[in-house]
Amino acid sequence: MSVKPRRPLSLGGGFNLFWAGQTVSTVGDRVTVFVVPTLMIFVLHASALQVGVVAMAQYLGIPLLGPVAGVLVDRWDKRWTMLTCDLVRLVAVAVIPLAYWQDQLSTPLLFGCVAVISGATIFFNVGYLVAVPAVVEEEHLVRAYSRLEGSGSVSEVAGPSIAAGLYSALGVAALLVDAASYLVSAVCFRFMRPWGERTTVPGSVWERLTVGFRLNWADPVLRRVVMAAVTLNCGGPIFVTVLPVLAYRGLGLSVGAFGAAMSVAAVGALAGAVVAPRISERLGTGRTLAWSLLLHCLVGLGVLAAPALPPAPVIAVTMGCYGFFMSCINVCSAPTRQSRMSAKNQGVMHAAFRTVTWGVIPLAALLGGLAVTLLTGPLGILDAARAVMAGGTLLAACSFLPAARIQPLLDRARQQRAESAGDPGSTDGTESALADSTS
Repeated sequence: MSVKPRRPLSLGGGFNLFWAGQTVSTVGDRVTVFVVPTLMIFVLHASALQVGVVAMAQYLGIPLLGPVAGVLVDRWDKRWTMLTCDLVRLVAVAVIPLAYWQDQLSTPLLFGCVAVISGATIFFNVGYLVAVPAVVEEEHLVRAYSRLEGSGSVSEVAGPSIAAGLYSALGVAALLVDAASYLVSAVCFRFMRPWGERTTVPGSVWERLTVGFRLNWADPVLRRVVMAAVTLNCGGPIFVTVLPVLAYRGLGLSVGAFGAAMSVAAVGALAGAVVAPRISERLGTGRTLAWSLLLHCLVGLGVLAAPALPPAPVIAVTMGCYGFFMSCINVCSAPTRQSRMSAKNQGVMHAAFRTVTWGVIPLAALLGGLAVTLLTGPLGILDAARAVMAGGTLLAACSFLPAARIQPLLDRARQQRAESAGDPGSTDGTESALADSTS
């Protein structure tokens, strides 16, 4: 009987520093994500439309900066790029409490700060997806993403309660926790061994931009992942943007109750990160991705049970299931895409992917806030929020359709590799042909 090789507990010092920095930073991020809409509703008395506008700023830089980010990060030292992005985000977050203390806080200023954070995050995320395969061997990628997703889920568990407690105790000064977390992340990058040095890539900036989009569309697996992600992001942000409006204004929850509900909800996300690799091994990465997309969306309809049932438990249970399947999506998506691309094209591929798939999020967030504002008159704030959230999650559920064929394509590619005795080229020759066209 064959014995499976023992898996190492550690994935290396470089990954551990990266993991530690991102864990701390992600906890800080949860504070800002929770505090900003809370601040707008309770301090600035913002409308649902204004909340949607600031939510839009969180992703506005993607269609503006996303295409060029992948090309530039490919040509820069990626470790130092990510460190610099952390420092830029530190300053942008710190501006918010400083403006409040100077009685200068406003919706436009929040929009500007969130947009700067978004812009820096775009460059950071390109490096992030390159960093993991740079410091972890290919056979351990799913485990690495599972650990990163797990720490992200832990931050989801602790973050809202921490944020609610900090906001109750410190008010807007709670945002300084996120600012400090970016400093910790920057220090971790500083002490990592060098990786991701700048490289000289053939072709002009425009040619590399073109390759990024063409690679995503020409590959049959990447094309379906792109289509699924675009559909998901047309509806999902509507749901997420309207959630605090529903909780605070529609259901009358306090900051503490909403924070506690979201922390309980995040236990589901943590469970998803833990079990996703096992589900993927049993069902296949593509099949797990497809069904997770469908179930992630459909469970969002659970919010319709409030206020017939107690609102806080309804939100906790619904978002717990929502987070469970979101973790499964995240754990499966990145390795699926990375398996279709060589290292030299990872940056432009990821940047183009994020540009297309995340580029629809600002419009979706704005649409969510606008729809609630328009429907509040005839329906009231509670029913308007419930209707808009239900519509968004049903739209997002259509992402299952393009994803349903991913697993057969992966199985076919695996069979072709086996038949060709481990040919190191791309599965269908698309990537090498496109890459050669830029040389």
